Amino acid sequence: MKLSLIQLLGASYMNSVIAGATSLSGLSPEEAERLANDEVEFLPEEYISHANRLLTHVGKPFIQAMESSLDGAPTNAFRNATNTKASPIGGLGYLRLGEDGRLYLAAKSEHYHTPLGHNFPGYRLIDNARALGITNATHNNTRGYITRLLERELIRTINGLRPEETDALDTALASQEPHVLNRVINLETGTLACEAGIKMMLARFYPLDETFRQPKYGDRTPVFFVMADHDGGGKANYHGTTIFAQIMRDMWPGLGEKLEQAGILKVCPVRINDWDDFRAKFEQYNKPPYKAAGFLHEIILMNYGGIKLDPRYLQQVYALCHEQDTPIMCDEIQSCMWYPPMFLFREYGLNPDFVVIGKGFPGGQYPASRIITTAAMDTLNQFGALVTNGQEELAALAYLITMKFTEANGSHIRGMGQYYEDKLRELAARYPDFIDRTEGLGHLSTIFFREAQTVTQFTKNLNESCIDISAQTYKASCPPAALTKPPTIATREMIDYVLGSMDEALQAIRAE
Repeated sequence: MKLSLIQLLGASYMNSVIAGATSLSGLSPEEAERLANDEVEFLPEEYISHANRLLTHVGKPFIQAMESSLDGAPTNAFRNATNTKASPIGGLGYLRLGEDGRLYLAAKSEHYHTPLGHNFPGYRLIDNARALGITNATHNNTRGYITRLLERELIRTINGLRPEETDALDTALASQEPHVLNRVINLETGTLACEAGIKMMLARFYPLDETFRQPKYGDRTPVFFVMADHDGGGKANYHGTTIFAQIMRDMWPGLGEKLEQAGILKVCPVRINDWDDFRAKFEQYNKPPYKAAGFLHEIILMNYGGIKLDPRYLQQVYALCHEQDTPIMCDEIQSCMWYPPMFLFREYGLNPDFVVIGKGFPGGQYPASRIITTAAMDTLNQFGALVTNGQEELAALAYLITMKFTEANGSHIRGMGQYYEDKLRELAARYPDFIDRTEGLGHLSTIFFREAQTVTQFTKNLNESCIDISAQTYKASCPPAALTKPPTIATREMIDYVLGSMDEALQAIRAE
């Protein structure tokens, strides 16, 4: 697809931008017009063909290695985890050029936030916008036109509306009905977006400040339901790194215990895909002195082996929560943008009260997450969930570019995701002595090994060949897993290359 800034953002806005560029910076009218009307091809055939040709160079010296490197000033934990050889000095699509001069294959999309790979050509529109003087920094009180356009586009797409359905969009935006998503809070990271959702749930139990009325459930202790690990603890869920979110996954155990003992809040893990367990615990904690405060979940548990939640299970849980006035937060930080509707919950037929998105939407260009909610959950004042840099205009532009490309290429994304999932399952079937099964969905697929030692050797073999996947061997009772997530621009050639390398790694282990 090809788009110019005028086509993407509209003539009215861009005419004003052109006038500003020629008046403020002295840019010639001809150059300003050229930049505004420059139709950028998002993914030229030659670009992807070139990336495919470079696959044979993965793992081999491509340029001369850097002569020296810097240690920086990291904490001990970051220093121990750092691999500067693989640190990027360049990239093209699903390829990264490391400091050691070798080409690396981003089979995990740089830890899940580059669905369109490195240096996606469509993001040249951001360079054009910058050349025209469109500023990135705004403030909460001066949200720019691009940010406001993005908010409208998010509400359109999250409600499954086509671009021409403007009347239906206006109806959705004005709706006061339960579970109609029509409010956007712009934030920096997924952690902050999840925290905003937790705070909006807590606002039904505790007032934000002295100007707020007595909350609806001010006399009850809020109980948050999260996904449990296989030992019944909370290590399977992950909703960011703030204190509340970390308590929910069994971090700060002493603090969590004191909060529960004091009747401030309680966290209740529920077993994965176990409807009877959820219903029993919900009934237990949805009566005085408690109240079910919220259910927080991902759909693909990429921090717990990539286990996929069952659609029927989630539909049953949603029905019970909605019936009992318990809001639901669907955390799509991992899954957003890797499936054709952009939001995996729509594939499942769900209607959450909060949807958290990020990572995939800005394509790695900016840290920019959002929480999308309903009129009923719009309970905080401006200072309850803001972040100064959340309204960045160029970050919003990155969202719009990624969304347009994904909307136009849904069939390719779905087809490649299914192809990868099927081929990975075939690979696993050839090594039953090593592999228990595959998990996940489409691009977000993982391999469950029978022994931690095997998956460690498997990922080591692949990493030494400059293929970026990782092993997860430290979660409570979760089978040792290899985590993968190819970019949505992945071609059949790229996927076949990854699968062929996996096969070689498994053959080497078997030979040993």
